[in-house]
Order: sequence, then structure tokens, then C-alpha cells
Amino acid sequence: MNTNIPISVIVCAKNEAENLRSFIPSILDQNYPDFEIVIINDASSDDTEQVIEEFQKIDKRIKCVKVENNEAFWGNKKYALTLGIKKAKNTHLLFTDADCAPQSKNWISHMANGFQPGIQMVLGYGGYFQDTSSFLNKLIRYETLLTAIQYFSYAKLGSPYMGVGRNLAYTSRLFYEIRGFANHLHLRSGDDDLFVNEAGTSGNTTCVYDSEAITRSIPKKNFKEWYNQKRRHVSVAGHYQVKHKLLLSLFYIARICFWLFFMLMLILQIFPILVLSVLGLKLILEGIVYFKAAQKLKEEDLVWFFPIFDLFLISMQMAIFISNLSSKPKHWK
Repeated sequence: MNTNIPISVIVCAKNEAENLRSFIPSILDQNYPDFEIVIINDASSDDTEQVIEEFQKIDKRIKCVKVENNEAFWGNKKYALTLGIKKAKNTHLLFTDADCAPQSKNWISHMANGFQPGIQMVLGYGGYFQDTSSFLNKLIRYETLLTAIQYFSYAKLGSPYMGVGRNLAYTSRLFYEIRGFANHLHLRSGDDDLFVNEAGTSGNTTCVYDSEAITRSIPKKNFKEWYNQKRRHVSVAGHYQVKHKLLLSLFYIARICFWLFFMLMLILQIFPILVLSVLGLKLILEGIVYFKAAQKLKEEDLVWFFPIFDLFLISMQMAIFISNLSSKPKHWK
């Protein structure tokens, strides 16, 4: 495992005092010989600055970047991240959120090991903490798992199209080569997926999905908050490369057509045994894929519910598409 690369862990925080208190210790406790933590205080109005100062007193590896709001970049996370990247002393950068916790002490080691010769971007898995009593929690985690299966698969096939800022690494060299977030700075969201969509190639991107390389964060507690979050993500996806928009659209259309066709054939009683057999085969094949992915990413409890979640997500994505046609969602806090 490559432990010779100095790493700068970058955490952007806006009114995250309590989360920083809870989760920064899990980063400081990493088994990695050479890393710093750059915490960006993005114009917080709570005790975020005080909490960062407390950590700085006990650990010299903590750096603070204080961001003041200005007219040109009001509330823009990309502006805050750019300042954090400029502050970092190391060229290899590892990003996570203030409400995220690495799930092992070897998180940095595994993500750093992805930086093999020629590799400038490493995609990791950022999951959510489990709440076995909550249907919404399972739904959020299933959608996250499905998205991870897609972006890992595309990257493995040589066409990376997105990553998640909860667990993403790249070099400052790559950042400056494509002029950072300049091409989509006018969009409040997309600091992770739009950056990967623009900068990722078959030759410079790899995936790390070892169970020790996972981070987990706090999911939304109610459906409205999560729905609005997904609206923001979908609105950004409209700025992906054309080939990615086409392939992702075809995937969604194929899912809708399958279920509509299945229901229509059952209602009309046309070859019901054949129709049910096709459904059974589809569920078995998908179940195998989901089970293997869930094993790797420690989400095994989700596999048994995937047909229900799949139908729910299809309906929700249609509602989001219609909502985004009439109004644009709000962005970074």
C-alpha cells in the first residue's frame, strides 16, 4: 500500500460546529504517516470557527481557511473549495464533508493507494449511516448504492462521469489544468460530479471501493429535505457530457418502459406466465449484481427490498423531472 504520498484532507464546513466536533477526530486518528487537514469555514454563523481553533490548539496538522461572503461568490461552495485547495501544502487532495466519518483508520491509506502512476483522480464510496427502523433511511442508502454501482461501472469501463464529494481524491495539478471549477462556477452545485465529468478520463481515473475506504455521513431526516437535495443533483446532471446524458437517460427510460410493459401485459393477460418469467429473471440477475455490490460496500440489508425501492425511485425521478421544468432548486446552504 502506498503510504509515501503526502495527503491534504479538505473539509468544507458551513455551520457545522457539532459535526466537526463529532467527526474530525476520526480523521485525526487515521493510520497514515503524512497528512494535514484543511478545514474551510465557509462564512459560518455558528461556532464553527471556535471549534476549528480548538482542534488547532491540540493538533498542528489542522489548517483553517476562513471564507468571507462577497457579492461575486455569495454562498458558492466552489469558491470556498478553491481557497482550500490553494491553502493545501500537498498536491494530492482528499475531499470529504463535515458530517462524514471514515469507517476505518485506513481510509486515507486506501484512497492514497489509488494514486498509481498516471492516476490523478480516485473515486470512493460515500455512504450513509444506517437506521434499521427507517424506511426513508433505507431508500436513501439504496439510491446511493445504485448511483455508486453506476459511476464505478462507468469509470471501470473507461468513461468516468461523476463522483461524490463525501469521498473523492484528485491532484491539484489536475485541478489547475482544467482551470478548477471555472467552466461551471455559475452553477452552485456540481463541485464533485461536474468536476469529475469534465476532468475524468479512462487514463487518469480509478476507483477504490474497499470496505476500509468507505466514509459515511448523516442522511436527511425527512422526505422533503431529501427530495430537494435530489432535485439539485438532477439539475446539475443536465450539464454532463452529451454521451453521459444520453446513456443515463436511456437507463432511466428502459426502467420505466419495462415496468409499464410488465403491468400492461399482466392487465391484458397476454402471456402471463412468460411475462412473470421475464420479471423473475430480471429480478434474479439484478439481485446478483446488487448483492455483490452491497457486500463490497457494506449495504447488505438493502438487497431484499430493491424491487420496491426501484419502483419508488422511478416515480420520484419522474416527479423531480417535472418539478425542475417549472422551477430551479436552491443550492449550497
